[in-house]
Amino acid sequence: MELVAGCYEQVLFGFAIHPEPDTGGDPKEQKWTSAADFTHHAHTASLSAVAVNSRFVVTGSKDETIHIYDMKKKIDHGALVHHNGTITCLKFYGNRHLISGGEDGLLCVWDAKKWECLKSIKAHKGHVTFLSIHPSGKLALSVGTDKTLRTWNLVEGRSAFIKNIKQNAHIVEWSPRGEKYIVVILNKIDVYQLDTASVSGTITNEKRISSVTFLSESVLAVAGDEEVVRFFDCDSLMCLCEFKAHENRVKDMFSFEVPEHHVIVTASSDGFIKMWKLKQDKKVPPSLLCEVKTNARLTCLGVWLDRVTDTQKSLPSTAEPSPVSKKQPKINKKEAGDVVQEEERQSIPDSKKCGLTGDSNKPMKANTPLSTKKRKMVGMLEKQKRKKKKIPMT
Repeated sequence: MELVAGCYEQVLFGFAIHPEPDTGGDPKEQKWTSAADFTHHAHTASLSAVAVNSRFVVTGSKDETIHIYDMKKKIDHGALVHHNGTITCLKFYGNRHLISGGEDGLLCVWDAKKWECLKSIKAHKGHVTFLSIHPSGKLALSVGTDKTLRTWNLVEGRSAFIKNIKQNAHIVEWSPRGEKYIVVILNKIDVYQLDTASVSGTITNEKRISSVTFLSESVLAVAGDEEVVRFFDCDSLMCLCEFKAHENRVKDMFSFEVPEHHVIVTASSDGFIKMWKLKQDKKVPPSLLCEVKTNARLTCLGVWLDRVTDTQKSLPSTAEPSPVSKKQPKINKKEAGDVVQEEERQSIPDSKKCGLTGDSNKPMKANTPLSTKKRKMVGMLEKQKRKKKKIPMT
C-alpha cells in the first residue's frame, strides 16, 4: 500500500504504508507505519490531479501535461500531451482506460496500455472542473464553468443529457452502487437520485467544500476550507459526526477498504497526510492510524493498492483514436435546472464505439442498477427519431 500526493511545489510524493495487524486492543493505540518511498519531479508547474490503478499513478498539472509513473518499477513511464490548459481531473476505469478533463473543455479517453488517445470530446464551453464515472462504466458525469451538468454515454462516446444549473459546480460524484450522485456548488451539496434524475435533498456545509468521498451508499465524507471533516447521511441530510483532521484546510480525501479496515485518508495544506480507521457506526469519529509530514502544500491525493482490479473493466484493444469534435450540442433555452438536452449526438467520427465495458461494438444488456425510467426515456427518444424519419417531405 502506498500513499501518493501532489503539491504546489511540482512534486509527487510516495509513502509506503505498513499496516499492523488488528490485535483487538484499544483502536486508539493501533498505529500503522510509513516510510518515504519516492519523489517524482516530472512537472514544471503545480500538480492539480492524481489517479491510480493497479500499476500506474498518473498526475495532471498546470503545465498542461499528464505524467505516468510506473509503481511496479518505480520509474517515469512518459507523458501524455493533448490538452491546452490545466489538467483538472483524472479518473481510471479499471486498468485499461483513463479519462482526463481540462481547462480547454475537453474530455479525453485514453488507452492505459498503449497510452493512445482513443477519443477527444469538446465537453464544456468553459473548463471541465470535475468528472465521475458510473460504476457500470456506461455513464459519466461532468461539470464545468458553463453552468452545466452533463451526462455522457460512454458506450457510444456521445452526450446523453445536459442539465443547466444556476451556478458553476466544482465537484460531481457517483455513489458506490451508482444509485445516486451528488453535485457540489460552493458549500452546498445537491443529492440526486438516478431513477428520477432530480434533487432529493441538499446538504449545507459551513465552509466552501474542497473534497467529498462516499463511505457507503448513503454516508458521505465532506471536507472544506477548514480543519474539520464531517460525515453526512445523504438520505436524512443530517450530520452524523465531525472531527478535527488537520491544522489547516483539507484539500483532498480518499477512502478504501482492506481486510479488517475501512480507511479514509486526508491531505491538507498543513503538509500532513493522515490515515483514519472508520468505525462501523459512522456517528463515531474515526481513530488516527498513521500520519505523514511532507513539508509541502498538498493539492491532490491517491492510494495505490498493490492488487488486481477487474480486467473486464476495459475497452477492446482495437479501438481506433478519434479526432476532436468541434460541434457543440444544441441547447434549448430553458430555465436553469431544467433538462434541456436529450440524446443530442456529438459529431465525433469513430470507427468503433468507445465504451468502458465489455465488447463496445455490441449493446450492453441492462445488468446494472440503471433506472427503468432512464431506459424508457432513451427508448422513447429513439421512437421519436424513427417517427421523424417517416414524415414525408412536402
